[in-house]
Amino acid sequence: MGQTAIKIRQVSKIYKLYDTPAARLKDALGLSRKKNFREHPALNEINLDIQKGETVGIIGTNGSGKSTLLKIITGVIQQTSGEVEVNGRISALLELGAGFNMEYTGIENVYLQGTMMGFSREEISSRMDAILEFADIGTFVNQPVKTYSSGMFVRLAFAVAINIEPEILIVDEALSVGDVFFQAKCYRKFEEFKELGKTILFVSHDLSSITKYCDRAILLNKGEKVMEGTPKEAVDRFKMALVKQEEAQRRENTSLWNPADAKGKWRDSLSVNPETLEYGDKKAEILDFAIVDKTGKITNVIEKGEACTIKMKVLFHQDVAEPIFAFTLKNLMGIELTGTNTMLEKQMTAPKKKGDMQVVSFTQKMLLQGGEYLLSLGCTGYDQEEFKVHHRLYDVCSLGVISEKNTVGYFDMESTVGLE
Repeated sequence: MGQTAIKIRQVSKIYKLYDTPAARLKDALGLSRKKNFREHPALNEINLDIQKGETVGIIGTNGSGKSTLLKIITGVIQQTSGEVEVNGRISALLELGAGFNMEYTGIENVYLQGTMMGFSREEISSRMDAILEFADIGTFVNQPVKTYSSGMFVRLAFAVAINIEPEILIVDEALSVGDVFFQAKCYRKFEEFKELGKTILFVSHDLSSITKYCDRAILLNKGEKVMEGTPKEAVDRFKMALVKQEEAQRRENTSLWNPADAKGKWRDSLSVNPETLEYGDKKAEILDFAIVDKTGKITNVIEKGEACTIKMKVLFHQDVAEPIFAFTLKNLMGIELTGTNTMLEKQMTAPKKKGDMQVVSFTQKMLLQGGEYLLSLGCTGYDQEEFKVHHRLYDVCSLGVISEKNTVGYFDMESTVGLE
């Protein structure tokens, strides 16, 4: 078997992107004679060796291929080309509670997960005390998991994953939901796993965790392996890449900031949700939007503690007396964490006529912890004291925050410590 836990050779993953469901169906049934899809390379000829007993971090911006690589290693998806060799039993936390049945109780889900991993009911029962002790969610284990908070959810999922005696543990951002004490317990378990010679593959936006706990780190960008080295080298390279953006792309993005040009597509520089939920009476329409970092670049990734601007371009199809513009940020469980609007900010907006265009900017300091969030946008107003929704875009795109230091919960209060 050797000392290599995971060997990856020339692995590529290409997704087919279709303009319509009908085009996808025709291609699946072999009814189309022409190529009616676009190819999106999520990974491009990745080579990687992970030795037994290593803790390896994977970092990169949204869309860099991190999650795709983990899903290929665990067999969730199949690579387009290349070879993957895994030596050892894998336990993976790729998506929070993936495989859980929301109607089942916590106990029933433990048996369900264990069965899916190949354990008998007797083997799962023998591990049950250890799982429940680690999860520490009390009598909630007898309640349906749909009643759980996000914290309880991740505690149970992680407790199952690490108590089935895996040889390789793969974690993708799952720990960002737990409280600081649970995270500390998990990291102590990481250290215990390392002492036992087990392998850990770890994806996180919390750069401090990568630096502290990993033996080595790999930096991905747009499906390419940029480098691998010490965690500090990879983190420093990642931060440099965020700050030193290519001038050509910045000039291209900057040229889009023309409120009079309704055809400008800022959103083309973002990773946008293809299943965005939208509704409203369309008296006003959000034509375009952007997340802008401190350097002026449109991006889905913001550094914690740095200024960022959320912009939207709104076209008015009818007269609106006092439009209200808004944004909100939610976590991946759908909980609204923060947001504001022009009314809350006491920013009066002028009446708009049919054909008017308005660009709205919300600039703030990013104080959310490192992790993944979802952005929603809206334009609303009042018609004779009746609240009206003109256009809302729910979960229109992701916003990733990278962090060198995470505190408890979702926000950093930027505390200053004094010792006397």
